[in-house]
Amino acid sequence: MAAGVKDKSDKSVAPVTAARTSKRGLALERNRARRVIKCATIMRGQEELYRFWRRLENLPFFARHLISVKENSPTESHWVAKSPAGTTAEWDAVIVKETPNEYLAWESCPGSEIDNAGSIRFRPAPAGQGTEVMVTLEYIPPVGALGALIARLYGEEPNIQVEEDLARFKAFMETGEIPTTVNQPTGAGRRNGRPA
Repeated sequence: MAAGVKDKSDKSVAPVTAARTSKRGLALERNRARRVIKCATIMRGQEELYRFWRRLENLPFFARHLISVKENSPTESHWVAKSPAGTTAEWDAVIVKETPNEYLAWESCPGSEIDNAGSIRFRPAPAGQGTEVMVTLEYIPPVGALGALIARLYGEEPNIQVEEDLARFKAFMETGEIPTTVNQPTGAGRRNGRPA
């Protein structure tokens, strides 16, 4: 698990054949729906964190699977994501609930390639120790070829993808940069800090 990120995913959700519908009509079939919940405490004020996240075009900066998010209006956006296989998926989303500096909820529009909904909550951490951030994502992996694309898109483990995205968000907001090991030596063949 990424440093500073907690897993709150609902692992007890049992498959059920009934479907439920969200406020905007998103049919979440219980037998295929997946839920990911991740939390982190970030040493920044909730207003600053909310403001950065609310500008949806910032999300691809730390969410590596996203190519772009274009805000078409204050509540509507178009998303383009990549998979490890180099293919892409696109969908439109709408913000369904917003409490400035505290909460933002969205869901994909009917007919989208990826049927999904999510939210992010910002709360002051105890004793003034930054802000608690909780991300919830629900999605339905489609069946068939598109289902395979979704599995590849999320690297077959959406829990890890959301956890890593939240860890990068935390790192950037606290330090102004995202740590990487790209172009760093692996340490293989080294002893006591010296080449073997």
